Amino acid sequence: MGIEIDVVVGYPINDEMERVLGLAEAVREPVTVTFMWEGREEADRAVLVPAATLALWEHWAPTAYPTSSARDENRDVEKEQELAHPAEFGAFTLFRRRLGGRTAVAREGVVVAELLDPDEAHWLQEKARNVRQGFMDPKQKAAFEEFLARQASLDEQ
Repeated sequence: MGIEIDVVVGYPINDEMERVLGLAEAVREPVTVTFMWEGREEADRAVLVPAATLALWEHWAPTAYPTSSARDENRDVEKEQELAHPAEFGAFTLFRRRLGGRTAVAREGVVVAELLDPDEAHWLQEKARNVRQGFMDPKQKAAFEEFLARQASLDEQ
């Protein structure tokens, strides 16, 4: 990914989330976050993607992220059992989706970012970049075709 900044968040309280979200919004790049939850040995890693950046990726990506491995199936079963109630942390509300594993981060009723699995974020960014690089807007395409038409053929050179 473009800029990767690891941030360890002990508990998504107001100040820590605001700082991480402010960083992601300022650089307009995803920020890798590691959540260290009380009472759990394993840390949760996620990528906080600003809403505008995610919208751009999803616009250009041709398909949805595949989730067919056995590991994902086990994780989906686990997540289906979790309550999907919104969790409020100061000015932020986290909305965990039961399917897909994403969590929307809302501030004052507006979704400002989403927490994605690092593999999904990387896959989505790569797919979007590849499709976008192959796209030319109509004016650019016409200019390029005109340029090619003026070039001498290989036989004439």
